[in-house]
Amino acid sequence: MLIVSSDSGFRNKFVEKLDPSNQHVHEASGGAEALAMLEAGEYKALLLDRWLPDLDVAELAGMVKADFPQVQVFVADSQQNPACPLGIGCQPEFCSHCVARDKNGGCGYGTHTGAAKNSNGNGNGHGSKPIEPLPGMIGESFAMQQVYRLVRLVTARSTPVMVMGETGTGKELIARAIHQLGPRARQPMVTVNCAAIPEPLLEAELFGHARGAFTGAVQSRLGRIHSAHGGTLFLDEVGDVPLGIQVKLLRFLQEGEVQRLGSPDVIRVDVRVVAATNADLTKRVAEGQFREDLYYRLMVFPIALAPLRNRTEDILPLSMSFLKELCQEAGVPPKTLSPAAGELLRDLPWRGNIRELRHKIERAFILCEDSPEILPEHITM
Repeated sequence: MLIVSSDSGFRNKFVEKLDPSNQHVHEASGGAEALAMLEAGEYKALLLDRWLPDLDVAELAGMVKADFPQVQVFVADSQQNPACPLGIGCQPEFCSHCVARDKNGGCGYGTHTGAAKNSNGNGNGHGSKPIEPLPGMIGESFAMQQVYRLVRLVTARSTPVMVMGETGTGKELIARAIHQLGPRARQPMVTVNCAAIPEPLLEAELFGHARGAFTGAVQSRLGRIHSAHGGTLFLDEVGDVPLGIQVKLLRFLQEGEVQRLGSPDVIRVDVRVVAATNADLTKRVAEGQFREDLYYRLMVFPIALAPLRNRTEDILPLSMSFLKELCQEAGVPPKTLSPAAGELLRDLPWRGNIRELRHKIERAFILCEDSPEILPEHITM
């Protein structure tokens, strides 16, 4: 079971009142975090506080109903209705007490398994008009519609964002969209690939160093964090930051301050942080490889990107976009995909996600030579 509320006291009261036989009860502070947890784990029931800080509860319930139909959704009100059997203000018809006590899975007060249908009666919590894709992104699948909505909700704020997804799903594109659509768009966006920089150099890259701080430091240098002042810092593969550096990173996130290596001076910075990872950070926290306090500092507004194999309806639009781009770069007439080639693309596992698709289309473009159409034999396995 997953309990979702920004009020920790509200969550704790529900946890305390649940039947001990409910062995797996998790908590989330907002709708975006709940979606990420549903994507990562298996849940049978979801209890939503009607007053969520980031998403409309009816729309969130609609998302859950569409993407996770096996999950029963219950809605409670943390601010009203003292007549609740648990005495904590939930609405009786959606009371979590039923989830805990009814061994048959039913609800004595009435079970709610999704949001009310929208005006079109489709039950997905959205109108018929799709949300406009983010800059540089293609795809109108429901999974991507969720991502577009979450990004547009958070762009105007300075809230830290954690983008989660497999390699090649477009995490950096999400970070760039958050920067470009927000109030910091005219300021710098600085990217740091935490996995690509050797540990001895990463601290100096992030925080800067004074002259003589270490062998080879012949002059002082500002770090990447300071370079992003006023703008956005994108920490790619943040799960690979060494523990020793995580302490300083946490201080920067808490206090907005950085201290260069070899210097006693503390510099205040105004930086919006977007982080990304393809690792299971909760597992790394449990294993002692990632600080729990840093985890919660970064995981304020998580956005989960679905792998390409889970949104196959986006494969052909992406493929045609890549093909059009390749034709324009080569200065050749437009090419198309044969129906059989399209079917083949939809059936592939796409372990490398969109990056793998881009490379496969480029190879097929080269192999088809002067042919106006890409055939299955041009798409190598």
